[in-house]
Amino acid sequence: MSPLSSNAPHGQSPLRTVQVLGGGNACSSAHVRSLADGLVARGVRVTVCAPVEADRAYDFSGVGADHVHVPRSSDPVSVAALRTACANADLVHAHGLHASFRAVLALSGRSTPLVVTWHNRAQAEGPRGQLLRLLERRVVRTAAVVLGTSSDLVDRARRTGARDARLAAVGLPGQRRPVVLDDPDRLRPKVRAELGATGRPVLIAVGSLDRHRGYDVLLDAARAWRDLDPAPLVVIAGEGPLRPVLQQRIEAEGLPVRLIGRRDDVPELLAAADLALLTSSWESRSVLAQEALHARVPLVATRVGGVPDLVGDAAELVPYGDPAALAATVLRLLADPERCALLRERGLRQAATWPTEDETVAQVLSVYDELTQPRPLA
Repeated sequence: MSPLSSNAPHGQSPLRTVQVLGGGNACSSAHVRSLADGLVARGVRVTVCAPVEADRAYDFSGVGADHVHVPRSSDPVSVAALRTACANADLVHAHGLHASFRAVLALSGRSTPLVVTWHNRAQAEGPRGQLLRLLERRVVRTAAVVLGTSSDLVDRARRTGARDARLAAVGLPGQRRPVVLDDPDRLRPKVRAELGATGRPVLIAVGSLDRHRGYDVLLDAARAWRDLDPAPLVVIAGEGPLRPVLQQRIEAEGLPVRLIGRRDDVPELLAAADLALLTSSWESRSVLAQEALHARVPLVATRVGGVPDLVGDAAELVPYGDPAALAATVLRLLADPERCALLRERGLRQAATWPTEDETVAQVLSVYDELTQPRPLA
């Protein structure tokens, strides 16, 4: 019997794992909460090392894990706190580059196996980009196994020197999966009225207002329909450093775009949308793409990173940085209800092929099993 089963054999103690998070972004934090829930249910002891804000938002202790506050920093105090938290661990699993690098420092001189999951890649350029690539190399050459959430991340890890890099099975956590409403038409008018979009098409984009999201390209594309009657309204949910720049452009150019800030009602926004838009320069397993397909909302997305593998034929894909192609695709879909209906059907079929949360936990447990040996009774 495996030492990872929920009922440990006589003479063996439960597996003790530490999950390390960095800044607690939505994708990796939701994944760790889901993973911790599944691991605890199978008898694994889980400690989550993360900033206190991440624990407040995702309530790791609510699924039976212990939480240790470790700031998002690689200073000696933070590394020492992480080293202490990992002292009795049988295995450490870090999520994201910054968390992984801190784990490498904390485990220096120890034989504790390190598993790393890459949920995305560094977007920085110039000197900072060079530094992050050095950190990547240090991490992947130290980790026993690197799990990449898309095939290009796995390839990147192998090129960087990983001993063992594999494609991660990452299911969309249940709390991030929109409920397909029985009667979306009942909710749609209310949400559209709140958005100021009564009687006009609504296009939803969700994500931080950062450069890699491609919102500058989306604003360029919006020029193509700003003079239509009615003009489709682009609603962008998210916050970030580019808000002042984007808002200035929207006002100066009279673009039909609204920035509505960070929202916790994405399912309702999707229920009100005619299309979902993903315009990033790179994505791995885009949460918005998954939410849109689950919610039966036609998706227009850039053909980058892990997006093509994720969505298959269930979305319209356009090149990154091509506002003319984006605008033409949006306007074509808005005028083609039959194509939209086909994409909705394909979306549900594609979503059914994605890993479940149970399959995600099962894969991680199999990796843990390879890297640990039966432990004597404590």
